[in-house]
Amino acid sequence: MSDEKKGLTYSDAGVDIDKASGFIDRIKPLVRETFRHEVKSDIGPFAAFFELDLSKYKKPILVSATDGVGTKLKVAFMANKHDTIGVDLVAMCVNDIICHGAEPLFFLDYFACGKLDPETGYRILSGIVEGCKQAGCALIGGETAEMPMFYPDGEYELAGFAIGVVDDEKVIDGSGIHVGQKLIGIASSGLHSNGYSLARKVMFEVLGLGVNDHVNALGRTVAEELLIPTKIYARAIMTLHRDYNITGVANITGGGITENVARILPDSAKAVIDLSSWPVQPIFGFLKEHGNISDAEMLRTFNNGIGMVAICPEEDAENVLILLDGLGEKGFVIGEIVKRKEGEPKLDYRNKLRY
Repeated sequence: MSDEKKGLTYSDAGVDIDKASGFIDRIKPLVRETFRHEVKSDIGPFAAFFELDLSKYKKPILVSATDGVGTKLKVAFMANKHDTIGVDLVAMCVNDIICHGAEPLFFLDYFACGKLDPETGYRILSGIVEGCKQAGCALIGGETAEMPMFYPDGEYELAGFAIGVVDDEKVIDGSGIHVGQKLIGIASSGLHSNGYSLARKVMFEVLGLGVNDHVNALGRTVAEELLIPTKIYARAIMTLHRDYNITGVANITGGGITENVARILPDSAKAVIDLSSWPVQPIFGFLKEHGNISDAEMLRTFNNGIGMVAICPEEDAENVLILLDGLGEKGFVIGEIVKRKEGEPKLDYRNKLRY
């Protein structure tokens, strides 16, 4: 009998290559559902291939964005619900590139965990696939990293990368924004994926709620409310950009309305926003009341019911609202562009939010 000690394997260190390979094989059919005709490779090679049809553009510009889901992940961990968090991941990236008129082409994801649970991974990927379908882009690659002792059991990290394209002459960059134009707010689905550190503090620390507690004021459980997926606006913005002169688009993410609208305005322009011009979902008033959050803090932390803002000529505003309604989106004229004097802020509010 040999006294030789058994040699260690990668599996002994916590990384199961066979399990990871089985996971990849399982998700291949799911991922293929997102493929566009430009995709020239299957899942498996070292890199993905995408054939860009340059005949459609005079001077194509590639537009890219990367992002994560932030501490909304913590709610998914607590609720053990992972099938929609992938939609949030796609939305956080795609909603940025469409602000410049770019058509989303393809998406890549990075999924890292301490120990791979194939079922959880599959549910996460199913959400990413759903998000890509909503955005009209292909999920052409990604990375699944198993890193023992790096992440706590049951937790993981997600990051996403979106690439889009727009013709140089059709780039939306805010340069066409001028006095008299209208701001069109498009309704959010809820909190989206921003402000969750504050929302979690109110829900779990201040109020002491659990994820499965039902909140009468919201009409659902804490988890159901906080895990509503971020709305993806690709179809709406691309259609508006095709049919109307959209001079600016702002994704209302971190920084809220206050910072995200101001960042797209030229120095000569100021946005005056009527806060009473749209209805606000109950979650925002709930957080404001129970967290004793000031109006200013609400406006620069949460979207407060408006997930995207588009700017257009006054004469197009009514038709833009009609088009949005036809696409199943709720739109509101929420303000206008006025001349900005030197030293003035780029954004001014009128009235109060209708919590």
